[in-house]
Amino acid sequence: MEKSIIIIGAGIAGLSAGCYGQMNGYRTQIFELHDKPGGLCTSWKRKKYTIDGCLHWLVGSSPGNSFYRIWQELGAVQGRRMIDHEEFITIEGEAGKAFIVYTNVDKLEQHMKELAPQDEKVIEKFTNAVRDCAGVDLPVDKAPELYGPLDGPKALAKMLPFLKIMQSWKGISIQDFAQEFKDPFLRQVFPLTFNLPDFPMMAVLMTLAWMHQKSAGYPEGGSLEFSRAIERRYLNLGGKIHYRSPVSKIMVRNGKAVGVRLANGTEHRADIVISAADGHATIFQMLDGKYIDKKVREYYEQLPLFPPLVQVSLGVARSFRGEPRLLLYHFKQPTTIAGQEEKLLGVEIYNFDSTLAPPGKTVLDVKLFSDYEYWKNLKQEPKRYKAEKEKVAKQVIELLDQRFPGIAGQVEMCDVATPMTWERYTGNWRASFEGWLITTKNFGMSMDKTLPGLKNFYMCGQWVEPGGGVPSAALSARNLIQVICKRDRKSFVANG
Repeated sequence: MEKSIIIIGAGIAGLSAGCYGQMNGYRTQIFELHDKPGGLCTSWKRKKYTIDGCLHWLVGSSPGNSFYRIWQELGAVQGRRMIDHEEFITIEGEAGKAFIVYTNVDKLEQHMKELAPQDEKVIEKFTNAVRDCAGVDLPVDKAPELYGPLDGPKALAKMLPFLKIMQSWKGISIQDFAQEFKDPFLRQVFPLTFNLPDFPMMAVLMTLAWMHQKSAGYPEGGSLEFSRAIERRYLNLGGKIHYRSPVSKIMVRNGKAVGVRLANGTEHRADIVISAADGHATIFQMLDGKYIDKKVREYYEQLPLFPPLVQVSLGVARSFRGEPRLLLYHFKQPTTIAGQEEKLLGVEIYNFDSTLAPPGKTVLDVKLFSDYEYWKNLKQEPKRYKAEKEKVAKQVIELLDQRFPGIAGQVEMCDVATPMTWERYTGNWRASFEGWLITTKNFGMSMDKTLPGLKNFYMCGQWVEPGGGVPSAALSARNLIQVICKRDRKSFVANG
């Protein structure tokens, strides 16, 4: 008789776990608090504009990358146009100088040498490392938890070139590496390409390598359409999704997870429970903090989180032809926005995806790191909360008008999402948009997908995969179903 699995959360990890569970003969159902799939991988409509909240590039967007097979198995890429950008980001300095991070590494090297000929050796060290990473295809077929005596040496042989790169770059942050440049402009702008504290250079190299390979494109139509495709695959495989069905408790009997209790009081039983939901809520609320040890406790007490965001999205009656896809620029005077001083503004200009706006018009997104407590306190007073959102929108439009004169009069739609928005729709702890912040200290870190003292329960997704991201969420779920199949003495299958 086929076993049953309950999955909490219909984000990419939950949908993927459902798909692979169905492929392998399990009877699965997903309980989701929102009314649509995707979790953080989502989009929403305002007037005639579509606002995207997630995907900028997708690892495995072309057959040249092993991840492509996973997206095929999940039905996410079939018939979908992928857009490969020529530029990753353009950073404009205060004196009109611009650093363009081209996705073609040869063009990037030439551009950097033109900006700073005295840094030729450092630039070549960087771009050659990108080329080296582009020659490596990471193995994704077999879950590392299932490696046997022969699998380890085989994986090691395949990974040897990558391990050599890791040895050279391990522990180096983008901020550290930038200090090797003699040119003051490159020293200033290079860390802004991935503007996060202690961001590992290995992650920089891998991202640019995937883009150089043209296997990290943007899926036309945006994040929700991407998530909908995996939802369709799951439903076609016979799975069931219950929307607007938040889980309040994971039911445990004799040390085994046996089902879930919903917020409305109804109970649902299963042989196995998988949480692809927020890790903190899962462990400390749904399970009342009963199944933790020192290691798990330290994760939630010590590991840094991706900071929460304020996202200001605008529908603008303007084409922005010839402007960069992603632009970071300084403005005249530092400005305090939502209690934090800002000296530069990053704006994503969706002039490359015509499906998101009416002809001749464009969606612009400005994302700002913000303070969770600031917005949580404001939320207690609805009038102040609304007024602050309106003030932030006005400030952002004024700053954009400095770079794009006349834009203030062309705005047709304005939407502001705060950390409280992310928390309400995804349940993410402290509104973190991607779980654990990736740093030089936790890069490549692996976490257990089980909890101590609890059987028939597993976790997958960004709360057990430091660094988060859509690809790691899908791979996390695929690996987990392999582990479950192994436990049940079943051969894992994945039908593309």
